[in-house]
Amino acid sequence: MTDFSTALSVAASGMRSQTHRIQHLSENIANADTPGYRRKLTSFELDRGAGTPGVVAPGPVRLDQTALPQVYDPSHPMADQSGHYEGSNVDLVIELADAREAQRSYEANLRIFDQVRQMSSSLSDLLRR
Repeated sequence: MTDFSTALSVAASGMRSQTHRIQHLSENIANADTPGYRRKLTSFELDRGAGTPGVVAPGPVRLDQTALPQVYDPSHPMADQSGHYEGSNVDLVIELADAREAQRSYEANLRIFDQVRQMSSSLSDLLRR
């Protein structure tokens, strides 16, 4: 595999992984008010099966084991005898910060992808002369 295609594979795998991460972040944001919802955490790992060093893949999705907050609302259908129910452990500020980080990582991989494509095109033009 040439250096150009290796770089393209690494950048593309980074974009795919960040897309996967953004999907879980948007699910977390959508379920921020869902009682009993645990936030999903995405991790990344090297994709050893790809045969290209540096290629990443999303790892297994884990659920945040932080204790669910007890919300007092005696009128809620899920409330127990004391008037409490388990809320969601999603913090919107954290989710939005993570989404911004994922977006910037995606954009950085996209810039790398474009730079490699431009370099490859320039090299082809030079070799044609």
